[in-house]
Amino acid sequence: MESKFYQFSAKDIRGKDVNMEEFKGKTILVVNTASKCGFTPQLEGLEKLYEKNRNNGFEILGFPCNQFGNQEPGDEKSIAEGCLVNYGVTFRMFSKIEVNGENEHPLFRYLKSELGSLLGKKIKWNFTKFLISPDGKPVKRFAPVTTPEKIEKYLMKYLKKLQK
Repeated sequence: MESKFYQFSAKDIRGKDVNMEEFKGKTILVVNTASKCGFTPQLEGLEKLYEKNRNNGFEILGFPCNQFGNQEPGDEKSIAEGCLVNYGVTFRMFSKIEVNGENEHPLFRYLKSELGSLLGKKIKWNFTKFLISPDGKPVKRFAPVTTPEKIEKYLMKYLKKLQK
């Protein structure tokens, strides 16, 4: 059965439509980001994780969000520049979205319905992360405090499948 994940699309940080089907067969980490958050330094760890594993079929999809403490007030241009200049981010960044509420992006509505948390179907804060297996199934949700370094062991379970 085809995963619902691949039915979604989103605008990248330059405004181009990107279908999630483009990432079929890859292990994906979806993250809601913010440039003025206490967790923003995780961008550096995420980039290291991406650099280390991208040749093994790994993608990180960053979705800036301004719903938590006004921590992503800038426009796409300033977000892109900040991610690149301050953290060397080369993984895919998308246009700013909402992850909760009536204007939430359909992709995040889906991810939250598949992997709830102690708060139910809400996202608590910036840097909530969702791990998607190579067959498009959401398999693990990580709290904002979970560092990229701690995620790597979960990632390996799926990357090894690609290496066989």
